[in-house]
Amino acid sequence: MPPKRKPAAPNRSFKVNDQIQRDLSELIARELKDPRVGMVTLQSVEVTPDYAHAKVFFSLLIGDPDESQKALNQAAGFLRNGLFKRLHIHTVPTLHFIYDRTSEQAADMNALIAKAVASRGPEEG
Repeated sequence: MPPKRKPAAPNRSFKVNDQIQRDLSELIARELKDPRVGMVTLQSVEVTPDYAHAKVFFSLLIGDPDESQKALNQAAGFLRNGLFKRLHIHTVPTLHFIYDRTSEQAADMNALIAKAVASRGPEEG
């Protein structure tokens, strides 16, 4: 009778997501020379349970979101190859880069709140 396989630890996918995020950040900063990629910050990585695909959410400090997303997705094979050399997992996922508008939306929301507070005027007491 073959030995029973131990089930994967529940936090393993979190560790893999985190490792991919760190390694990709380094690869993009050091090895990706595409001028269309602006100052990218990787926000999070979501790997499918079978490790076949990974959604990589990024934001930009400087640059065009559409051009950066297009360039990153075109470089996905190159970046995946770099991950193969760094990660010690059986399957390195296919990368899908997605621009994350969360920080933009938060800034817009803060501006609206500030405007609303300013329009109320001083409190009377």
